[in-house]
Amino acid sequence: MKRPRAIVMGIVRWLVSFVPTRKLVAIVLACSVLWLVSSAAAVVALLVIAIAVATDLLMLPAPWQIVVNRVVPANVGLGDNEHGEYRVRSTFTRPIRFALFDALPASITSPEPRGVVTSVNAGAETAIPITFVADRRGSFPLGPVVLRVFGARGLVQRSLRSEPVDAVLVTPSLAGVKHLRLLAVQHRLRDAGIRSIRRRGEGTTFASLREYAVGDDPRHVDWKATARRQKLMTREYTVEQGQTVMIAVDAGRMMTQLAAGVPRFEYALSAATLLASVAVQAGDHVGLLMFDNELRAFVPPARGNKAMRAIRQALIPAKATMAEPDYASAFRTLATRHRKRSLIVLFTDVIDPRSSQSLIAHTVRSAMRHLLVVVALKNDELVTAAIPTRHSTSSELYASAAAEELLDARHEAIVRMRRAGVTVLDVSPKRLATTVVNQYLELKARGSL
Repeated sequence: MKRPRAIVMGIVRWLVSFVPTRKLVAIVLACSVLWLVSSAAAVVALLVIAIAVATDLLMLPAPWQIVVNRVVPANVGLGDNEHGEYRVRSTFTRPIRFALFDALPASITSPEPRGVVTSVNAGAETAIPITFVADRRGSFPLGPVVLRVFGARGLVQRSLRSEPVDAVLVTPSLAGVKHLRLLAVQHRLRDAGIRSIRRRGEGTTFASLREYAVGDDPRHVDWKATARRQKLMTREYTVEQGQTVMIAVDAGRMMTQLAAGVPRFEYALSAATLLASVAVQAGDHVGLLMFDNELRAFVPPARGNKAMRAIRQALIPAKATMAEPDYASAFRTLATRHRKRSLIVLFTDVIDPRSSQSLIAHTVRSAMRHLLVVVALKNDELVTAAIPTRHSTSSELYASAAAEELLDARHEAIVRMRRAGVTVLDVSPKRLATTVVNQYLELKARGSL
């Protein structure tokens, strides 16, 4: 009983896939006037139209004679402009005109119009570029693709549907990582705001001699080589490898605030991804800790691609919550799971000494064992609000005074941490990535660990 029903449904789907074009509809409407003049002429016209339609149907390609492949990156960054293409390959004996439609998930948008008519030659392949942006992290199937193929005479069209099994994995923004790698290849890291990536430091293993440059440590001048070559020469040492970098990310309430329409948490994840990539390339072990009022993710320190894969997998489902961060629990986790002296980079924010009392206490205690860098994400809107204008109303002046008071209290909390030996970067989210990477490279170059 099921088999005849399946056959009938298959025939119905096959018939529905053929659709008349506007051209055919216009011709039929025009011929309908013949019924007012001569029924015989009208019948002849309908027969001619039917023959033309049948011929057009026969000249359409079969589903297996046209193949669509979607080529997109497997991993894309949140908010990054990504590029891909649809490749349409034909084994039909004549050129084919078609329009392509897709059904991307709601979290992925593309500015290019769909349904633009294009063509592919017989036995050839054509590419249709696509640009898209993802606005949510996670793994998303990209959905079906439909080709609307037009007959040679343009009277009928056939819809050919394919169901690719491809998907994209949306991770924190990768634009900084890709841009940094490109500039590193081109030796143009200064264009990205990166001051230096040379592994120059206080290591004990001699690497090479080179000509002295402004800014080099005078203690490294090799006077014997200088005398031989009649110009200042300096020694370079290899920086100690195998150091450990722990990236800690606060996923609590303050990180949900928006900066340029994007939660500050997303800026922190993007900078954390970039920092992890740079540290992995430098040969360090890299781990991750994410928390709000409880532990959300912990990735033990590892090296190479293994570390990057684990960190990205941990960051993909991460979300900032309205919970207050539990710094005590986060630092206890570090103390129990990771005892080795490390560079700890904590992405968070501070408001005032009272509300940040736990953060200050634990960072001061942790600074005695680890090299700690607190990255405090500045609230640019609050800074702007604290500056009154000449035409400010009384309510705006009150708001400005309140904003200034908050900034003063925040500054006091930062000063207290700095006095205790904690390195604090008070930075705008827009400059977060390069500032954090520069600080890491500076500590690496000095051999601070």
